[in-house]
Amino acid sequence: MAEIRIPIYENLYILEGDLSERFIHSGGPGGQNVNKVASGVQLRYSPRRSATLPWPVISKAEKLAGSRLNSESEIVIQATRYRSQEKNRADARTRLIELLAKAAKPPPPKRKPTRPSMNARRKRTDSKVKRGQTKKLRGKVSFD
Repeated sequence: MAEIRIPIYENLYILEGDLSERFIHSGGPGGQNVNKVASGVQLRYSPRRSATLPWPVISKAEKLAGSRLNSESEIVIQATRYRSQEKNRADARTRLIELLAKAAKPPPPKRKPTRPSMNARRKRTDSKVKRGQTKKLRGKVSFD
């Protein structure tokens, strides 16, 4: 049976089989239910074991993951924002996809510095000369 593909960026995707989820108790609101139901999700994804991502994307994703990267080079995302397990699963996957899409996005092109036009340079020098002449008239007045 074919693996389910999760689209990341343009023609990049990850396979659903590469993700592992663990359900944990989540703190916060939930009333009496909070201590009985594991509604939080801990999503683990190892980009190095993935056959679908190119190496530059993997290395950039690991840098972007920061403290979410564990010693086994897995990206660990904990989602405990919602009371519902399904909403937390969707939230964790969305956050992983956003992180990988950010890693896959190429950097913007370097800025090419432009030079001022000939007319702009002439206007600038003319205004400087005019300003200089104005200042020259402010000198001491001699009655000779």
